[in-house]
Amino acid sequence: MTLATDQNLDLDKLSPTARRMLELRDEILWEWAERVRQSVKEAEQLPHPILINTFPSLYDNIAEAITPGYPRATGNESNTVASEHGGERARLTNYNVHSVISEYQILRWTIFDVLKANGVQLNDEEIYRINASLDGSVREAVNAFALAQLALRERFVAALTHDLRNPLSNAKLAAQLIEHSSDLGRIKEFAGKIVASLDRMDGMIQDLLDSARFQSGERLRLHLEEFDIQQLAEEVCGQFTFAHGPRFQLLAQSAGVWWDREAVKRAMENLLGNAVKYGASDTPVRIKIDSVHGRVILTVHNEGEPIPPEQMESLFQVFQRAAAAREGNKEGWGIGLPYVRSVAESHGGSIEVDSADHHGTTFLVSMPADARPFQHVPILEGE
Repeated sequence: MTLATDQNLDLDKLSPTARRMLELRDEILWEWAERVRQSVKEAEQLPHPILINTFPSLYDNIAEAITPGYPRATGNESNTVASEHGGERARLTNYNVHSVISEYQILRWTIFDVLKANGVQLNDEEIYRINASLDGSVREAVNAFALAQLALRERFVAALTHDLRNPLSNAKLAAQLIEHSSDLGRIKEFAGKIVASLDRMDGMIQDLLDSARFQSGERLRLHLEEFDIQQLAEEVCGQFTFAHGPRFQLLAQSAGVWWDREAVKRAMENLLGNAVKYGASDTPVRIKIDSVHGRVILTVHNEGEPIPPEQMESLFQVFQRAAAAREGNKEGWGIGLPYVRSVAESHGGSIEVDSADHHGTTFLVSMPADARPFQHVPILEGE
């Protein structure tokens, strides 16, 4: 079983070299993590689940891409794994563009070095596919990193402007009342309101300046608790089976997490609801849960018409709709998927999508199994 974003469950579809790559996945990723910590200063103190990020899925996508005839030309084709990586680096770390690029360069040579050390000989086509996958991923990650940084700066300015308006308006109103009053008692009262409003503004500005890097995101208020994600998935699948019949296949093992159970449940219901609404009605919906490197990956897969690549990111924007939804005269994607993104990002994770004709559509929510250290990180999308 792989962690690839197309949810390929049949290893026989992969070449011997690709299967060997999968066997060496953990060795390569641990070696990569060690090299990154040694070479990228900003990564030295990152918790491992945050450092590893979306690389397990990217790595398995690359293994698919080197398989002759497999319907994936590069590891970043038809998915948002690399862009989500760039976005997370902007939100959760003090990385710069060079840090992001370095990670992919280090991954490239770690793959080649570890494969060689284990006697895996790559041919020219396989080397080309690996390089093309990483080059494409670098471009997407850097672009997403820059856009996320811009969004965070804009949100910071917007938050500052919005939050300062109320005390400023109160101070202005009090000053106008002083202008038209001759009652010393009332004037003193209004002056006190002005001073209180200015003190409030000063405190707000100081708070914003002290946390300028991370105060621009709006986020969910999490109520974290420890529970078994498998049990929650069984509960949600049971609800959908009752409502829609036995279309739902759950592939999961017990995994303890520290998450907001109700928020994750609602997110899962949104993903399954979209799979039912937009997937082919005569095909199964597959829910899969994997634990890897301190993260838990929840995937929901359905067959049916793919999402056009240019519309993938808009799915996560509030009130945006996929063209297929508009043309089908269905309700749009609305706030469902933006809410799922907000849940993922509020837990220190992300959501990815992979969609193409030959393998259907998969949404992947990847979050640290223990979200307690990350519940105050900024997010890009509000509720």
